[in-house]
Amino acid sequence: MSSTKYLGVDIGGTKVHLGVVQHGQVVQETRFETPFDAPREEILAELTRQLAPLVTDEVAGIGIGVPGLVDEEKGIVHNVQNIPSWREVHLRQHLASHFDQPVYINNDANVFALGEKMYGQGQPYANLVGLVLGTGLGGGIIINHQVYAGTLASAGEFGSVPYLDKTLEDYCSGKFFGQRTGRPGTEWHARARRGDAEAQAVYAEFGWHLGQALHIILYALAPEAILLGGSVSKGFEYFRGSLHESLAAFPFKQVTERLVVAPSALRNAAVLGAAALCHMKQLTSRPHHTLVL
Repeated sequence: MSSTKYLGVDIGGTKVHLGVVQHGQVVQETRFETPFDAPREEILAELTRQLAPLVTDEVAGIGIGVPGLVDEEKGIVHNVQNIPSWREVHLRQHLASHFDQPVYINNDANVFALGEKMYGQGQPYANLVGLVLGTGLGGGIIINHQVYAGTLASAGEFGSVPYLDKTLEDYCSGKFFGQRTGRPGTEWHARARRGDAEAQAVYAEFGWHLGQALHIILYALAPEAILLGGSVSKGFEYFRGSLHESLAAFPFKQVTERLVVAPSALRNAAVLGAAALCHMKQLTSRPHHTLVL
């Protein structure tokens, strides 16, 4: 990325992270709790208020990742997870009425994958998937160095795929721990760090299910790398073994032998990816320009 400053925004169901990005680094940032249960206009007003000090004349664009469906062309977000009042929000139009900078919006998992591709472990790979293991399960897809978002930025919603008696999300996200044991993943992570055998067994079960999810991703996309983000990925060392055991049953050994599966090591991946979204969109809007990340 050039010396141009962009503002990246990661909207989550509990927190919103805003960062000014220059030279691939977050040079100024702020966070605030998402008023998730507030009316739509109240949340928009709070977002605008938090953005205002960061949107200076030096900022050339605002990139936003949201956990929901996105009409990229019109700048409308739909069905934002964990924010009930955000069923249909004309987010670009709202921000354009307050700021002069162009606004680009995409699904948060796509933004995470873009951040990894631009600045993280995804840089060497033409084809990769960024898999976000948090309260839900979502994926961002890079094909031939380009983000593939699909209709309404809904590509990569692997969590909704039917699996066993429920969906992949029920077995391959933070939901697994609560539904399987009645206790949150944070508790199991703390116990696993202390060497607790029961906790490590729970993580092993989680890893096996996640390996089955990766089977589906490999059949559909055969990426070179699958990079894991989200809070659950912090326990990677506790489910790495069972994940690879699960992957060992994949029939195309030449594919899995070349596959890289790793947790993200990139700080602020979502904010960096949101800022990179501006850079990417502005480059590709130039006539006869082909972007290679």
